[in-house]
Amino acid sequence: MDYKKVAVVTGANKLQGIGLAVVRGLAQQGLQVVLTSRDPAKGDAAVALLKSEGLDVLTQPLDVSDLASVNQLKSFLESKFDRLDVLVNNAALWLDNLDGTTGSIFETQVSTLEATLAANLMGPLLVSQKLIPLMKRHNYGRVVNVSSGAGQLSDMASGYPSYRMSKTALNALTRIFAHELKDTNILVNAVCPGWVRTAMGGPNAPRSPEEGADTIVWLATLADGAPTGGFFRNRQPLAW
Repeated sequence: MDYKKVAVVTGANKLQGIGLAVVRGLAQQGLQVVLTSRDPAKGDAAVALLKSEGLDVLTQPLDVSDLASVNQLKSFLESKFDRLDVLVNNAALWLDNLDGTTGSIFETQVSTLEATLAANLMGPLLVSQKLIPLMKRHNYGRVVNVSSGAGQLSDMASGYPSYRMSKTALNALTRIFAHELKDTNILVNAVCPGWVRTAMGGPNAPRSPEEGADTIVWLATLADGAPTGGFFRNRQPLAW
């Protein structure tokens, strides 16, 4: 029986964001995409834009760090589709430049680290724990964790320490999920989209949101038997 693959992309409401570009790319490939947003009004605006482009996209509210919100999304997916095929954990925060510190690890505020980890690590953990079981029902799934080269241990430096640590931890989470699912057709990978012109990346970044989304969409649509537990940029493996 033919069916339309169902994808969830978290934190995808920003009109110049990587998440929205991922939603667009997946919808263009024929997937039924559920765009999630903490702000329902912003989610509605993003979906209206995509629908004006002829794309079939739905929206649901989601706060990745709130259990009740994640459970509501799971219930929606179960009742409407009884499945999930693709999960892109894109929602993230960068707070290091907002707390008044210089970026030195000696000045890092625990409150900044806690808030960053809540969104960038605990959020993907909670969403994955609740939604991957929907993939297990049909033994098919593609999970993409949007990470960053800033989290590479092999190239670790100073500056924005809370963000760096959160992405290193997200890479570890990727490896753990991939190992636990190694005997299934559920592939779990991390990706560095590069320096992208978004609200986080700023106007001087060299890459467009579409360029940043390319490897994410590629990982979200990998063929059976493709790599799992990897870290990629420009569709090429990265060192951890």
